[in-house]
Amino acid sequence: MDASETPESLQSRHRKEQRDLVARITQKKKSATKKTRKGVHDECERLEQELKERQAQEIAVLNGNNTENPTLQPEQHDTRDEEEDDQANGVEKAVESLNISENKANGPVESSPTQQIGPKKRPNRAKARLARRAANQDALVAQAAAEAASLPDVKEQERTRMKEHLSKYGLEEKPIRADGHCLYAAIADQMEAAGLGLKPRIQPKIINSEDSTLPAYKVVRLAAAEFIEQNPDEFVGFMEKPLEEYLREIRETGEWGGHMELMALARQYGVKINVLHGDGSVDKIEEDAGNKDKEEIWLGYYRHWSGLGEHYNSLRKKS
Repeated sequence: MDASETPESLQSRHRKEQRDLVARITQKKKSATKKTRKGVHDECERLEQELKERQAQEIAVLNGNNTENPTLQPEQHDTRDEEEDDQANGVEKAVESLNISENKANGPVESSPTQQIGPKKRPNRAKARLARRAANQDALVAQAAAEAASLPDVKEQERTRMKEHLSKYGLEEKPIRADGHCLYAAIADQMEAAGLGLKPRIQPKIINSEDSTLPAYKVVRLAAAEFIEQNPDEFVGFMEKPLEEYLREIRETGEWGGHMELMALARQYGVKINVLHGDGSVDKIEEDAGNKDKEEIWLGYYRHWSGLGEHYNSLRKKS
């Protein structure tokens, strides 16, 4: 958290983090299989809880509250200093009342040159509170920076492990731009590199357009959507939204693709899709496992590729 961050910018960043997490969770659930669904569900709950706790902590830090009570919300006030002020005011009023009573009983008292005129100036407790909060915030920021510096670079570790696995399978990586279309762009690169072309079994419904005028990733998106639309019974059970909305997102937006889209594309193009992970495991996605003559294509899957998180690259056979 930036020490100069304002409440407005913090709130805006929190909203963006929440939107990003929703997108990540949606992607994870879309990619889950029956065997992995429970683990994915538990991981999503953990991610939500971690984000909730961290954002509550940042709100507490911004307000200068004790980090042991991160649930204190921005609209709540720290009443301890105010109670101290009220107690001080009550004591002063009691003393003034006592003086007035004594003066009335004993008659008027002549003021002496040494007597103070007007109320005694009290210390500025609001400034003291702000100073304490600023000091606490600076200390927490310094502590967070020190902890972050000591954490391992998971992104670099994943890339190092992936290079080792690429060598094992005789593959080399062609990076794909991380823009939401990476899965489809990686499939397009693999199909074209293998000389298979992008013409699907089921021709996509393209209105007022020709295949040659579309980007390669767009052709693959349309092919995936068309296969799912023609075989809805095989996919709707895994969807968290209506079929029409799901298909619209594939065709018209930059929504990430996952395991379900890979299944559709493997069958649409009649190929075996191998997805290599950073831990060395390989997901094999194909229609007919008994067909040994089927063409193979390779994708590399990263959990920590960039700020967006999950990513696919194209993996080509070394020359």
